[in-house]
Amino acid sequence: REGTMAPKGDTLSNPIPLVDIQSSEDQRNIAIDRVGVRKVKYPIHVRERDNGNQQTVGEFTLTVDLPREFKGTHMSRFLEVLGQHNHDLGSETIPDILTALRDKLNAETAHLEVDFTFFREKAAPVTGKTGMMGYQCGFDAAGGKTEEFWLKLVVPVTTLCPCSKEISEFGAHNQRGYVSVRVQPRSHIWLEDLIDLIEACGSAPLYPVLKRPDEKFVTEQAYSNPRFVEDMVREVALRLDADDRVQAYEIEVENHESIHDHNAYAYLQRRKD
Repeated sequence: REGTMAPKGDTLSNPIPLVDIQSSEDQRNIAIDRVGVRKVKYPIHVRERDNGNQQTVGEFTLTVDLPREFKGTHMSRFLEVLGQHNHDLGSETIPDILTALRDKLNAETAHLEVDFTFFREKAAPVTGKTGMMGYQCGFDAAGGKTEEFWLKLVVPVTTLCPCSKEISEFGAHNQRGYVSVRVQPRSHIWLEDLIDLIEACGSAPLYPVLKRPDEKFVTEQAYSNPRFVEDMVREVALRLDADDRVQAYEIEVENHESIHDHNAYAYLQRRKD
């Protein structure tokens, strides 16, 4: 969408300039809040709490504000900025990317959203058999007139129904629950810390590999810790309230019910300051 072109038979030393339509004036007098690129897949390095950097693939949305006098933005420049930061992504590097986007595109505010799978090696509770567990994580950030940074993650857990346990003569139904959390940190907090915090609130964690002794342990653990979606939201909230690194949060819990043709759902948000 921008550049120069040499005619046939000519050399690149004598290019013909191409018209920059995006920078031309627009007469409709309407500013645009966000314009940019979405679904950009790019290799990234995400910092781990214990093992350095993890290589994964991020899906990016990169946007800036567009003043009312300009017809369009230069889409290729978003990819240029992304490529200049050597795949490194985290709370320390995202502000630099946002600054570069504003400078490159002459914008007042830049936004970055990225989603990626974050892997952890996880050992079974009895046999210690290990496997890789993937968690959907991401960052939402803004820089300029608006300054924001959010961590986001989805953690699957096992939940066992307290009502079913109370009224049933044999056993109780359970389900897989998904806890979606957005956290605005006051100071640095690792994704692993948030995953551990959330998993501790379920009836039992999920594991990639379970042998029979592990399955017995997890089944009995869940039976001893029944949880409604309401319980899950409140338990996660209590732990985030107690963590001084967290400034604000949103919690969403959805249980994929095993005996109903619908899902159970709960949501809570809070700002601590």
